[in-house]
Amino acid sequence: MMDGLESLATRWIGRWAEPRFDAVEATRDLTPAVVVTGGSSGIGLALAHQFARHSQAIVLIARTPSRLEAAVLEIGQRHPNVRVEQLSLDISSPEAIDALSSWLAERRLYCDVLVNNAAIGHSGPFSAAPTARLEALIATNVAAVARLTRAVLPAMIARGRGGILTISSLGALIPGPHQAAYYASKAFALSLTEAIASEAAGRGVRIAVVLPGPVETRFHARMDAEGSLYRHLLAAATPERVAALSVRSYRLGRRVIAPGFVPTVAVPFLRILPHAVSVPIVNWLLDTGRPALRSDEDKSSPQL
Repeated sequence: MMDGLESLATRWIGRWAEPRFDAVEATRDLTPAVVVTGGSSGIGLALAHQFARHSQAIVLIARTPSRLEAAVLEIGQRHPNVRVEQLSLDISSPEAIDALSSWLAERRLYCDVLVNNAAIGHSGPFSAAPTARLEALIATNVAAVARLTRAVLPAMIARGRGGILTISSLGALIPGPHQAAYYASKAFALSLTEAIASEAAGRGVRIAVVLPGPVETRFHARMDAEGSLYRHLLAAATPERVAALSVRSYRLGRRVIAPGFVPTVAVPFLRILPHAVSVPIVNWLLDTGRPALRSDEDKSSPQL
């Protein structure tokens, strides 16, 4: 049933596709890969498991080699027929695109699906955010997403096939006091994805964005947000459930994916709710009750 629906979605997504002979020939002897940034844990690793069920090769990108090795071993054990590769890379670096392209070429791979999952969170007053960590957040959550997407999209359109799945957040729909930069970066990811999905409509490329609510990963603790009220009032989904629902919707051609009942209900509600109402509520939910930090104190943490 699912395969049949995916086939119909693929036909619709490629209704105006015009594959170029040179672009298709360039990948004839290469293996298509699903490239997952932040793939060593959490949602990224769960997404890699889901894609491994339907893909020839998975490439996990993160900054910590030991976690990458453990993730590769885990996927290899569960999906023995799938090729799994790892690349330790800081995607926030402007040189990351060239490094990734060369690495893929050396291994006779090409990016068939890009999963933009890596992100950095920050909790606390924006006025006290350490400048270096704020720049790292923007470089990872905004600049890297834009660079990677721009790097792979033209070749996908030229081949008339491919996919880009970007992990955003329900927070993309509203400003987030006490997590201001993080919420703003996720709004960028949502806006960018919806725009390019419209630009590339019908040309064979699946382009989607995921808007999960709270997910039970280490991300909240790393950004020092465990004391926020939302962590006690809102139920958190598992990474596995978010990944399963997201990949299913992606295969069916959905552009904006809200995995789960609460996100599905929340998305249209948050789109129409005036910020004059929603922002004070979010302020209350995200407030940790801590006094403002000194500007040189670091309460940021990467999820890579």
